[in-house]
Formats: sequence, structure tokens, C-alpha cells
Amino acid sequence: MKMKYSTSKRVVAAMVMVASLVLGGCSSLSEVTADGTTEKPVFPDPRKVTFDNDQGTFPNRDSLKLVKSGMTKDQLYHLLGRPHFQEGFFGVREWDYLFHFRTPGNGRNRVTTCQFKVIFDKDYHAQSFFMRPVGDPNDMCTLNSDKQMQQFDLSADGVFAFNKADLTNLTASGKSRLQEIAGEIGQLGAIESILITGYTDPLGSAAHNSMLSEQRAMTVRQYLETLGIPAGVMIARGAGETTMFAQCDKRMAKVTLITCLAPNRRVTLKVTSAANPLAAK
Repeated sequence: MKMKYSTSKRVVAAMVMVASLVLGGCSSLSEVTADGTTEKPVFPDPRKVTFDNDQGTFPNRDSLKLVKSGMTKDQLYHLLGRPHFQEGFFGVREWDYLFHFRTPGNGRNRVTTCQFKVIFDKDYHAQSFFMRPVGDPNDMCTLNSDKQMQQFDLSADGVFAFNKADLTNLTASGKSRLQEIAGEIGQLGAIESILITGYTDPLGSAAHNSMLSEQRAMTVRQYLETLGIPAGVMIARGAGETTMFAQCDKRMAKVTLITCLAPNRRVTLKVTSAANPLAAK
């Protein structure tokens, strides 16, 4: 009987541990939006590293430079390894790392330590990156010092006919605006990536909205390719419905409701490029 009681206690303890991990995994340090952004990133205590012998790692700088928006968790894991803090198993949309960099100084190598945070969107694609020094400020803990990022926002209603997404339903005004954007992109430095994301309003089923938003992003990508933007730097994805910009009473008349929800129907382009050396002149 004593053995059975002990086994039962171990089972209960294991269940409590699993439950706590699940709850921990669903929580988040920062307030993260569905788009994978946050206005106020919150970093964990650097002294509470869970993995890599509680010390963090020395990352490969070339691998760190390859990190960009739109990457999956598997792709980031391949470049950077697993995150260094215990963030749970389910619903995790923040990865935190503790990185060390050897910097020469006074005839001997010194070590600079930085915290690096990745924020994922609701589909678990990396969208936002933050870095801060542990200790005194230093240039080693500055992100994208040699890069520039620019975002273009398009009203889907101005680019496509309502509830349409294919190239034949790309409006004249939409083509004109995309031609302008292609020209602006051409004035930037060497393009590293262009993340094209389509969004819909909450009307319709989730499956339909997911498909429609992805098709719109793919069509924008296709048209930009005809304007000379290399296909290899463009990533197109659909984020489905959003209520971020306009939340309207669904009891409105249909026409009024569609108009009210217009700000949610959009396509965004996040362009990452090498810094333009002429920009500072």
C-alpha cells in the first residue's frame, strides 16, 4: 500500500508540473499583437537563463545577420539554436536569448553580453526583433545598424475589387500605387527581404478570409515581380481577418458595415535593405 501511495503522489506531482508548464507557455512577458509586434518589449531577468549551462551562448555573427521577418521557428532554431529561457511549450510567441560577443580592447579580448528577443505573429512567424545590452550601453547590442526597414501600407479596397484577389481584379489605382512603391523600393539599398502580408476584415468565415488574404499577398508579389522586383526576396503570406484598426457593430446595415471595416482590409509590405550610403548626405 505504501508503494501505491508513493506512485500516486508522483503522478499528481507530474500532472501539476505539466499544468504549470502549459500555463506558463500560454503566458507572455510582452503584450504581443496578432501581427507579431509590441510597443513595449519586456525582457526576462538575464540571471535566470534556463539552458546552455545557465550562461548563454556566443552566436555566429553571420547566422545572426541572416535572421529576418517571416522566418519560422525551425528556421530560427537552425540559425540561433533554442531560446535560452524557459518559455513553455504551447502558444509561445516570444523567444529570448542571452548572447555574448568577444570585442577587442586594451590588448585583450573582452566580452559584451546582449539580450536578444524575437516576437512571433499568431501563425508563429518571426516579425519583430529587439536587442539590449546587459550592463553599460554599447554598439554591439544595436540591431540593424547597417540596415534600414520601411513599411508600405495599402488599402485592399484601393488595390482590389471587393472580395477579389486575382490579377484580373487588380484595379488601375492599385497598379499605379504598386508602380510607385516599386520605384521607391528601387531607390533603397540592396534589398534583403520584402514581407508581403494580406489582411481581411472579420466578415466571412475564417477559412475564406485566410485564403483571400493569402491570394491578395500572392497577387501583389506577382505584380511586383513584373515590375522588376526579384521574386527571391519576396515572401507572401495571408494573416486572415483582423479587427486591429476598426471594430464595428455587426448589427449595422451591410453596406455601412463594409464601409466601417475598410481599414482592416489591407496589404502591408515590410522592406528590409542595406542602408543607403547617400541617405546621410
